[in-house]
Amino acid sequence: MVLEVEVERILPGGMGLAHAGGKTVFVSLAAPGDRLRVRVEREQGNVLFASIEEIVTPSPLRIEPPCPYFGRCGGCDFQQLTYEAQLIAKAEIIRDCLRRIARLESVPDFVVTPSPDNWRYRMRAMWQIDREQRAIGYYERGSRRVCDVVDCAVLRPALQEKLEEVRATEWRQFPEGLKHLDVVQGENGVSFAPEFAGFHTSELSLTVRGEVYQFNAEAFFQINPSLLEPLIDFALGDASGESVLDLYCGVGLFTLPLARRFKNVVGVEANSAAVRFARRNLHNAELANARVITATVTDWFRTGPVGPVDFVLLDPPRAGAESVVIKGIVDLRPGAISYVSCDPATLARDLKKLTAAGYAIDSIAAFDLFPQTHHVETVVRLS
Repeated sequence: MVLEVEVERILPGGMGLAHAGGKTVFVSLAAPGDRLRVRVEREQGNVLFASIEEIVTPSPLRIEPPCPYFGRCGGCDFQQLTYEAQLIAKAEIIRDCLRRIARLESVPDFVVTPSPDNWRYRMRAMWQIDREQRAIGYYERGSRRVCDVVDCAVLRPALQEKLEEVRATEWRQFPEGLKHLDVVQGENGVSFAPEFAGFHTSELSLTVRGEVYQFNAEAFFQINPSLLEPLIDFALGDASGESVLDLYCGVGLFTLPLARRFKNVVGVEANSAAVRFARRNLHNAELANARVITATVTDWFRTGPVGPVDFVLLDPPRAGAESVVIKGIVDLRPGAISYVSCDPATLARDLKKLTAAGYAIDSIAAFDLFPQTHHVETVVRLS
């Protein structure tokens, strides 16, 4: 079925919203104001999911995507928008989630801090490997087929060089069963996981706000280093005191600056490689007032943490914090909470629980860690 629609706005998840024949239409890779002929791919109740057949009248916010893989590669979904329009759409996505899911009657004013680099910014990636098709790149949109990518326009130059080296490697040198390759760049090179054919899981370092962080491809680290300083500054605010919890702490991005301000810091992280680096980073910084525990945050709360706690910072994965974790935080009754999130929908879900428990939102900030995609990093401070 082919329809003609006009796109009203961008929804959480990055789809364009339109209406036709009494039904809601979600259109991929659209721009607000586009007049489109769209093909309906599937129907779910009163919602139609569609792709663009023809741009009848382009939105003034639409530009020509510079990447030749755009539309097929599943990595980027905002290249059709001017960068200013991307930032506006992300702010509206956050507001939509806070109103609709968190049920906030009024959302505090905030801005989305732009990335200094909106191309060639990624210091971390996962490259999918298809030995049978001899393809290396990213999954195609909506599938598990690998889009063979020669040049990725959002990779930092050093990672792009390594992508070219991996692509030039003879296929017989790739390990049997290798499905994907994690890569990350630091100030002193590039790390790979797993190792193969001369590509090593090297230990890297990066300096942020004067703190030196060591890590490798086996441990999570944020993808856009240019915004880490303002992200940390806003997340911490003027917090200080006796005790603090740093949940989902990774290699200690927030743990180190928290240890400069609080007498007692406890970090909790499930990834053993990340814990190893977090402990080393604290040791190298001569911060003896912090300890990092290897456990899922859910399991740690189930064992019964000892309070009281003045401040909680949490930076969960895209799925958000588990219900046990939110309940555990509420039971501790910290004076302040800082929630760092890469998914506005799960953030809003968890904020609804925190506000229902008596916490109020003091301030919100957003940071465009993921240009050319609908993803955005949001920080909410509560008391």
